[in-house]
Amino acid sequence: MLNQLLLCVILVVIVLAVAVTDRAADHSLLLVATVIVLAGGAATLVVPWARIARAWVYVIPLADIVAIGLARSEQHLLGIELLWAFPVMWMATLGLTAFLTAAALVLVEFGAIIALAGASGSAVSYLLPAAVIVAIGVTSYVSSRRYRAQRVLLDKQTALLSGALSRAQGHEELMTDVLDAVDFGVIRITADGEVSVFNEALGRIQRSIPGFGRLDRPIGDAYAADGVTLIEEPDRPLRRALRGELFENEVIWFGPPDQPRTALSMTARQLRSGDGAPAGCVIVARDVTAELTALRARDRLVSSISHELRTPLTSVLGYIDLAIDHLDRPDDAARDLDVAAKNGERLLEIIADILAASSTSRGSIDLTISPKQIDVAELVQQAAEAWRARAAYTSISIDATDVLPASAWADAARIRQVVDNLVSNAVKYNVDGGSIAVRTSSDGTSTFIDVQDTGVGISAEDQRRLFEQYFRARRDVEGSGLGLSISRDIVRAHGGDITVRSAPGTGSTFTVRLPAQPRGQGDRELHA
Repeated sequence: MLNQLLLCVILVVIVLAVAVTDRAADHSLLLVATVIVLAGGAATLVVPWARIARAWVYVIPLADIVAIGLARSEQHLLGIELLWAFPVMWMATLGLTAFLTAAALVLVEFGAIIALAGASGSAVSYLLPAAVIVAIGVTSYVSSRRYRAQRVLLDKQTALLSGALSRAQGHEELMTDVLDAVDFGVIRITADGEVSVFNEALGRIQRSIPGFGRLDRPIGDAYAADGVTLIEEPDRPLRRALRGELFENEVIWFGPPDQPRTALSMTARQLRSGDGAPAGCVIVARDVTAELTALRARDRLVSSISHELRTPLTSVLGYIDLAIDHLDRPDDAARDLDVAAKNGERLLEIIADILAASSTSRGSIDLTISPKQIDVAELVQQAAEAWRARAAYTSISIDATDVLPASAWADAARIRQVVDNLVSNAVKYNVDGGSIAVRTSSDGTSTFIDVQDTGVGISAEDQRRLFEQYFRARRDVEGSGLGLSISRDIVRAHGGDITVRSAPGTGSTFTVRLPAQPRGQGDRELHA
């Protein structure tokens, strides 16, 4: 289209110039030639060439060659034959056959014009323009071949690059999927200090530690592995990694010591480019809060159990020694052995609690419950009586006047274990001279056991963890931290629950709810 329109413009300019400079001569052939060329220009604009056969495009340049020959036949227009270069170059770009056809037509037509005109002079002077036009066509043909070869090469290179890009994108997506699948955070920092890669696990860490992994946002308190030594901002892991430092499994605690904190185990590795130049670093962060908390809980448990076992065991051994010394006094020896036996029973209770807790499955004890219809009032009275002597040591009174007959569908031995635990806690966590009230009641559907004390009370934060295994609200009171957890699991195995109402300084009330009637026909075993 551009080639044809340019030819149209040139012919129009020639026609105008001739019309002004030579009005007397007959220029009908020039006008016919111009009309043919303009018609070809219009065809290039309006014909849908993409929807017709490719051979039809040859019509326009061939018509141009004929039109230019008509215009050249007028002797006074010497030099107009140079316009043949436009259709010849066009045909040269369409292939060798098209070029040869155009070149032959030009030579034949130019030779016929010269012969018909009977021109005088050297034939070379007449044929030179034709030779120049053919040479231009050859150059155009070679250039078009080179262009097509380059285009084919570029297409192949584009295909290769597209394939390489597709593979690179596939590798990137695979790497992203792999990084998102792991449970540790990954941070890739470039040599310029920009964070270029991070994964979903890092996003989870950032929700608990706002600003983690970002160099433009300071993080709150950070402490060393001991949880006490404050780490200043320049010594934080990200800053150290940017300085080229290497570290492995370095534990950092984030958050104030008086609030829930997150512990991360962090490792830094430096990266190098192909030429060995620094290319940034990779930091791997793993949340080890649960692990470290479990280790600390284990240490506290070992210490607590050691204390719990040492006290009654020392007493057992001491009273056995006294009994041996009092063999000549049977009454004293019997009393000493009775004390040793009670402490031995206490050891068995502690060991039983530990064994029950150690066989947990998702927080519930693995016990077999054999329920039947019982009167919980009798169990509560027995537990209150059993603990009166111990309570009297600190002037604590136990009131059981509101223990009324109340039927429940339960295992008597297990419920006695629960009531004993609640009453013993009420004694241990009470104040000197305090009181304990036990009550039973039933509404026909559920049976309730209340144990109320006037002790120190329990804070709201401790109440949320009160039934966790090994949790102890106070370290100055002996205990393994298992009693309430086991008691709740026993009660829930019956289809009931334990709740607590308390506040610091006002005492606590524990309420056990049990089913008053069986849930089905006949006796059956329930498993926690």
